[in-house]
Amino acid sequence: MTTDTEEPTLTIDELAARAGVTVRTVRFYGTKGLLPPPVLGPRRVGHYGQEHLARLALIEELRQQGMTLAGIERYLRRLPPDLSPRDLAVHRAVVASWAPDAVETVTRHELQRRAGRPLDGEDVERLVAMGVLRPADGGYEADLGLLRLGVGLLDVPLSQEAIFAARKVLIEHARAAARELSQLFRGEVAERDARDVRSLSAHMQPLVVQALLTAFQRSLREELGEWLTEASRESGAG
Repeated sequence: MTTDTEEPTLTIDELAARAGVTVRTVRFYGTKGLLPPPVLGPRRVGHYGQEHLARLALIEELRQQGMTLAGIERYLRRLPPDLSPRDLAVHRAVVASWAPDAVETVTRHELQRRAGRPLDGEDVERLVAMGVLRPADGGYEADLGLLRLGVGLLDVPLSQEAIFAARKVLIEHARAAARELSQLFRGEVAERDARDVRSLSAHMQPLVVQALLTAFQRSLREELGEWLTEASRESGAG
């Protein structure tokens, strides 16, 4: 399993393969300043790390949402310069939430390209069990909004049962929060016409998602911090 502090070890070919893009695309983004330069190793061979991979995934998500290169440059310039790969993944999740649900039928080869990594039979079975994939004629029906999340969970040291339980908790609380927020906003727009309501919804959705993600990220960090502190105390007492 990788961590945010892991040393850059990916060659440009490996980075491109993991991100599902071409080497030419990686170099192009580098020349435009969208990607930080690689770390030079022996014989001046460039090596890339998790920050490059996370930033590249964010750039590709922005591009798939129809943002121009100039728009992507402006978006990235507004980000804090010291974001970790996990923080970049949060931003990517926010961007992905702007898009409507996207389910496509893909071949096994295209599935691996979209996943950004090789997938063996067990990996595919787990993704099917998670509801990310569904077998179809000629390949799989893939929920592209969930694919990256599902692939990331393949490396998490949790049982399938724990992942399903976590998914249930998140869905139930997300629906409850969405219901309460919807009722709150309905009270604010009760006197407006349908056009105003649609405009408000389009503007509020990415803002609400980002606010929820930020609040959840902070709460989870605090909970995990308390858990680690308690574990350290118990370990020291033992």
